[in-house]
This record gives sequence, structure tokens and C-alpha cells, in this order.
Amino acid sequence: MRRPFEGLPGETDWVAMREILPAATASVSFAPGKAPDGAATEATVATVLPLAWPGLHRADGTVFVGTQSGSMSGDASRDLAIALLAAATAETGTPVVSTPPATADSPRLQDLLDLSAPLEVTIHDGFDFWVGETELDDEGKASLERANESVIPTTKLAAADSAYWCRIGERTHLRLVLPDDEDLATDALARLHAAGDSGLGDDTRLLGAFRASGLLVPVWDLHPDRSGPDYEDALAAFMSRYAAALASTESLTAEQRRARSGLLSRQVTLR
Repeated sequence: MRRPFEGLPGETDWVAMREILPAATASVSFAPGKAPDGAATEATVATVLPLAWPGLHRADGTVFVGTQSGSMSGDASRDLAIALLAAATAETGTPVVSTPPATADSPRLQDLLDLSAPLEVTIHDGFDFWVGETELDDEGKASLERANESVIPTTKLAAADSAYWCRIGERTHLRLVLPDDEDLATDALARLHAAGDSGLGDDTRLLGAFRASGLLVPVWDLHPDRSGPDYEDALAAFMSRYAAALASTESLTAEQRRARSGLLSRQVTLR
């Protein structure tokens, strides 16, 4: 499935949670009549759960689904829907350590969720949201400690949907999940790059892009001493330039084609 989250509110943030965010959650609700009998009608989508479990039905009744637990069918939406149903029907206080393989008759998230509700992502400093009011066993505690040690400081920016500043070691980056078809997005970036307009101000540069779930995620190298909010204005200006480039119907010039080839050589496919 080229764009498994297409049709869901917040497609770009579903991609971000599955591919680029370390510790984040969002709440989702079943559409009327779609929750299993007797199950909770709401669930929490998380980037990662303890021991990479696909799901968890916590002792307090909270249902969790882990977006980064892997994909077996090639359709992340179908795999996550199976994990959601398994977690919703699991006994309270138990994890979902594995899920059955998907079939052509298995539902997708688009079949189960309330599509009128926006996806609101919350960024966390660590994975303490795993625990709630219950205690993990020793293996789970060790997994939590390891996970917290590996968390990359991340901030969500407001100037564009699904734009995330992060610090990796001594370097800082901005990752932006673009909502458009990846080929069209690459053309737009090529137009900007050829014109010298692909940066986010002084001491920044476009490093390349991830290809994730059918969307493009450009990555910029930023000034190491500046924080995410410092780039709100520059990001807003970039989004205006990007929209204009995306709307262009002119064929790429030779210089823009060269820029496109350079961008393609710096694209990395995630899963």
C-alpha cells in the first residue's frame, strides 16, 4: 500500500508517528458501531510500547496501539487496525505481544475510526506514559529505562502541519512531512533548490529527504544553538514558497532537473 494512511485525518502525523517521532501519543475513537462489543470506544496511539508490543490494554482500562511495532502485510493501516482490535478486546492489564496475519477481509483504520475527529499529537520527553498507575515487571522496567535513554528531544512547530524540530547529539534538524504526492513534492523542492530558496534562513541547508508511506519528509540541518520556535517564521515563509512551486505547471528547466536528480540521490526510503 503506497499511502496506507491516506483518507485518515492527519495523514502526515500518522506517518510522523510511525516513522520519525520518538515518544508521542494521540487519541483516536472508534466510529459508531465499530468498537467490539463491550470494548472501550477510545484508544491511545503511541509511537512505541514496551518491548515493541503491537498493543496494550492497561490495568486502568486504557487501550494502546504501537505504530512502530512493524508491518507484516505491507499495509500499515491494516496491521494497526488488527492491533487496535486485539488491544481493545484483550483482558485489562495484559499486552498484545503478537497479532494474527492480515487477510483481504481484515479491516483498515479507515474502516474503524471516527474520521471526523482530528489527530492531535502530543510529544513526550520519555515513555513514562507506558506505566499509568500500574507497575511494569522487571523486563518492562528495563525496556522503559532503555527507551527513555534513547529519546531524541523533539518539538512540534506550529507554522506547518507535521513539522518537528529535533536535537541529535550536537546537531539540530527540522523534519517536515509534506502532504502531497512524493513525486510532485520532489519537483516543487527541485524548483526551490535550483533557485536557492530551499533553506530556512542563514546557517541552514536542506540535507535530503525520507520517503515514508508514500509521502516525502525533507530534512534540514539547522543552527545548533537555536531552538524549534526560532524557525517558525522561516518555516512559514518556506511553506508559502513551496505552495507556489507546487502549483507551477511549467516543465522543469535543465537546472531544476539537475537539482531534482541531486535531491533524489539524497532520498532514503523508510520501510
